[in-house]
Amino acid sequence: MEIERNPTRAVRIGTCTIGDGHPIAVQSMTATHTQDIDATVALVHDLERAGADVVRIAVDSTKDADALAEIRRQTSANLAVDLQENYRLAERVAPHVDKVRYNPGHLYHHEREKPWQDKVRYLAAVARDHDCAMRVGVNCGSVDPAKREKYDPADSITPMIESALEHCELLDDLGFQRYCVSLKDSDPWKVIEVNRRFAAARPDVPLHLGVTEAGIPPDGIIKTRIAFEQLVSRGIGDTIRVSLTVPNARKREEIQAGRQILADIAAGRVRSVVDYGLQTLNIIACPSCSRVENEAFIELAEQVKEMTRYAADHALTIAVMGCRVNGPGETDDADLGLWCGPTHVNLKRGGEALGAFPYDQILTRLKAELDALIAARGNPQPTT
Repeated sequence: MEIERNPTRAVRIGTCTIGDGHPIAVQSMTATHTQDIDATVALVHDLERAGADVVRIAVDSTKDADALAEIRRQTSANLAVDLQENYRLAERVAPHVDKVRYNPGHLYHHEREKPWQDKVRYLAAVARDHDCAMRVGVNCGSVDPAKREKYDPADSITPMIESALEHCELLDDLGFQRYCVSLKDSDPWKVIEVNRRFAAARPDVPLHLGVTEAGIPPDGIIKTRIAFEQLVSRGIGDTIRVSLTVPNARKREEIQAGRQILADIAAGRVRSVVDYGLQTLNIIACPSCSRVENEAFIELAEQVKEMTRYAADHALTIAVMGCRVNGPGETDDADLGLWCGPTHVNLKRGGEALGAFPYDQILTRLKAELDALIAARGNPQPTT
């Protein structure tokens, strides 16, 4: 199938170039603790052997940044760094990577009195000085608060687009054009809509596609396939990531799934997409990464999927998040949300916190809340 790609500009990421008709690059992210240098390097090598064009690593502290320097010495892979709350770590990590990713919503977490524009000027200067590309990564659960407050809470798409466009405009004004943008949600239909609207407004900007917290295979692959088929087949998308909740040893499955989806689209093997998530249970789970504080999160996600099979015909969403960074905000839109800490799992009903429970008790409490929600909607009480 011949696909006419959007006329995006070229952006170089180390030895890989995205946009301007270059092949769509496939990415993944390490799930090891960054300070565990041997494990992280081993995973980078495994992902590279699986065909990863770019490998992303999370950095949350100066110790992570110090570890990254040694990781770089042991690999020639194209590395991207994922900056979270502390944007000033950029100057410590940029010498060791090929791309820096920042989230506009996270720029408010440090030095709140400083305008976000000054922070972006700093990031662009650091990236330019160290020959790095940048990604402006906008996520549904951590949108710029100034943008979010302007719109109805039910409209999560417009604030994301406005934030991305505003950051693109500033970067352009600074003369820094070596950047791409991502706009991600856990709902594939919102991913389709937000990226179509952004691409219409800025067809020149390369797009990184992904469904955040896609979850456990095969569901996570199906959700991602839905979004990618609708976007890539329309020429939208220059690099992709399939975000799966899998153990470290299976992280290469993200690359394999991405390659397979792209091959199927190119060959015209595109399934007929129906309205995703009709009257069925939807479980979303974030991909494991180095921010996960307890690896029991992976097992818990599988247990939630298994335990809730009895409610498969109910239109409810359960979110299972692996860390404190994305967990608190990105569970708000779920009917029931779990975000995992080192020893306890925080349970939420929508935006309401219900408490923190030990890992060996959370499933019982989750089931009670799920049963209560089903009963409150006027459906027969489920039985197991």
